[in-house]
Amino acid sequence: MENETKLSIYRAARTIKRKDNTLYNALRSIYEDSIFVGEISQLWPQLPLVANLRCGLWYNPKFHSTCYFKSTDGHTNNWSFNTSRLNFHIALLAGQKGGCIIVDSTRRGKRFPDSMSKTIPIWTCVLNRSIFNFLNKLSNADASLVKQDSNTGCNSHDWDCSLHLPLWVSETEKAAIEDRLEGWTKDLETSGADIVILASCLKKPLRPLWISQKTVIWINEVPDYDSWDFTPIILVSASSTSGVTQHRTTSEFSWNYIPGAGDDEESWARGLSPNLFWNHAYDLISTGPDVCNQKVADIVEKDRVYRARRGQDAPQITVKPSISERSPCLDPDLSNITISPSDEECGIFWLGSTNLALGSSQIAAERSSNIDCVLNCDQWPISVHHQEAEAYLHLPIVSSKMDRFSLFNNLPSAVNFAKSNLTKGRTLLICCHDGEDISVCVCLAILISLFNDEVSQVSCTPLLGSFDDGKSFSETGITKCEMRRRLVYVCKFAIKARPSSGNLKQVFSFLNSEVAEV
Repeated sequence: MENETKLSIYRAARTIKRKDNTLYNALRSIYEDSIFVGEISQLWPQLPLVANLRCGLWYNPKFHSTCYFKSTDGHTNNWSFNTSRLNFHIALLAGQKGGCIIVDSTRRGKRFPDSMSKTIPIWTCVLNRSIFNFLNKLSNADASLVKQDSNTGCNSHDWDCSLHLPLWVSETEKAAIEDRLEGWTKDLETSGADIVILASCLKKPLRPLWISQKTVIWINEVPDYDSWDFTPIILVSASSTSGVTQHRTTSEFSWNYIPGAGDDEESWARGLSPNLFWNHAYDLISTGPDVCNQKVADIVEKDRVYRARRGQDAPQITVKPSISERSPCLDPDLSNITISPSDEECGIFWLGSTNLALGSSQIAAERSSNIDCVLNCDQWPISVHHQEAEAYLHLPIVSSKMDRFSLFNNLPSAVNFAKSNLTKGRTLLICCHDGEDISVCVCLAILISLFNDEVSQVSCTPLLGSFDDGKSFSETGITKCEMRRRLVYVCKFAIKARPSSGNLKQVFSFLNSEVAEV
């Protein structure tokens, strides 16, 4: 009897939660929080607005760029500085614009996600320390150069390398993080990241600032970011932090506010993307909760049909009804660095002079007419403008979560396809569903297998040499450190790259098996 009572209470709680977390509640909560984000961005309109993927992308219709800082890298006793997620383009963007505003959100119970409380502060500190070390080396080589060089614009003695954390992080945790900073700094410096270009771009050290809906800002006393002695990384947590369910009412509808509603979109969005939402935001919000689900279904289906007619990836979206619904160049010149807009407006990322490019399958279907060959690693085929059969190859590779060997089994075909076309001097576009994971890993395997390696004598950064048909790889092999260095090279150009650890492990296993066969 007691177990039945507990089970009934559990079911009741789950039913209430499902009713609170409806699609309309989520979209309306995002819309309300986006007003706050807009107000903060207007305080410093010159600073670019950046979305931390993927949650942050919901909270504004237009972002200048995106970044990828994981909360897990800031979890207590699990702190990490990951060289596969360097987000170098954000540091360069902040240096160019004088700072930036990063938007993210979190569920009920926290003011800020761990990505903002610890991951980004660790990132800024490690970058600052690497620049400090570079300036010291420069100073030792020529003391007058640091004082007079207008490119660096800074002196190592004035460079802040301290760890800046929010007040709610304990001193014990801060001390534990500080003990690891030296090791992380060495990891960055040996990863092949271009510290030279970073030092020449940043005139002041990076430093995070935190703003939430509880932050008090006097509108008539907003400081000019140019007046600060650091480059601000302003971290905006979009959602309200109230610990209780907020029932809100307008003149037409009532709804429940969901903090961090943009998180875990697969569980509630029903195929709706941030871009689609903002294209139809007024209609979705104004029509109310009763017809919201049907409205979203119509929007998603129309978009699917539109993309299918253009030969793009357009799988059918199937949504299971919930219980509650059943009842009613390699050139380090800064001018060559471009920050692409987010979501579906991104372009094709060329990897220096390698003739290799990365992109999403949607981009490949739309813009591959001026590219010689396409290697499609998406689950779904696409229509491309190539007459020759050898100019297009479709390898339906799935994520490591679905198949731990899918990428590994398809890499031999991918490398052989690339080899046959690169030998003829052709350009090759490698694409997958989002252009961020599988295609990046395939490109990494191709680069290591078929290109020789050179290192800049000035910055000690990787400068991929030329296509050598795999001769260099067969002689030297590969180590994890070397693979990370090559990945940093890829991420220098493909700023949206987010390779998963499972897929990277498959790449490393494939490369080692190739060496063993040789």
